Amino acid sequence: PSAAADCTIRTGAVYFEDGTVHYREAGAGPAVVLLHGLFAQKEQWDALLCELAASGRRALAPDLPGYGESRDFPLAVYPLEFQAERLHTLILELGLERLDLAGNSMGGTIAAEYAARYPDRVRTLAFIGAPLGATDWSEGVQSAIRAGINPFIPLDRDQFELEMRLLFAAPPEIPESIMETAIAEYRERQLHYRQVWDIVNLDADLLQTRHDERPRHDPPPPPTLILWGERDGIFAVTAARPFQAHRPRSRLEILPETGHLPMLEHPAETAAAYRRFLDAPEPAGRDRHRGPGG
Repeated sequence: PSAAADCTIRTGAVYFEDGTVHYREAGAGPAVVLLHGLFAQKEQWDALLCELAASGRRALAPDLPGYGESRDFPLAVYPLEFQAERLHTLILELGLERLDLAGNSMGGTIAAEYAARYPDRVRTLAFIGAPLGATDWSEGVQSAIRAGINPFIPLDRDQFELEMRLLFAAPPEIPESIMETAIAEYRERQLHYRQVWDIVNLDADLLQTRHDERPRHDPPPPPTLILWGERDGIFAVTAARPFQAHRPRSRLEILPETGHLPMLEHPAETAAAYRRFLDAPEPAGRDRHRGPGG
């Protein structure tokens, strides 16, 4: 995208007693915070950081505690409710007041939990890719797990390629060296990754629990954008409309020929949809629907 040509991405870090959170940011103006998914990292948001910066916003993407460069944290940080509280501390440390908050997959669930806990701070909420707990794992994920394979912890080339097929509608060409490095990391720290997987999955119903337990007098949720890939191999698009129907003030866009990581697979279209929402967040009577499915 043209925004990337003139984009300067800055890096920073916030220090805590139990570890350091690293982040990337671009632009100046109203704050937008972007949260990555399970076993992912802040660099997945680079294209979106630049697009948002070009629209006059300050966009930030942290490596959540325990992930990416922020990996020097104990296992106690991985529960999603803890992540939401640590996010609040990070936001305070960065001096952010009111912000737009978005997340992919696990990051979307953390964002929703944060918005429920701190409604006065969140202007809008966005799920950029289906959030963890919006529906059951797809049949593709369940079939792999029944066969003894965790597709999110690939231990050989076949498992890595399976993960790519589940994540992307059109899997990218991954250089051999990058694939081998990733597989070696999963093999070497297999116990750690399985522990994190187990901990996070204990919170997989957090979205539903929070919805069911929300008192009637709670403030309404913020305007919410749901971007769901038509060919998401992690959470099937058939769940998109039922999920949207239970979220007040929400807008659904189904992205054609897109998988679970729209900000990577179609960054320009994803950025355009998100910017439209940020400019006019309140639903106009009905949601937007692009492409078939759901």
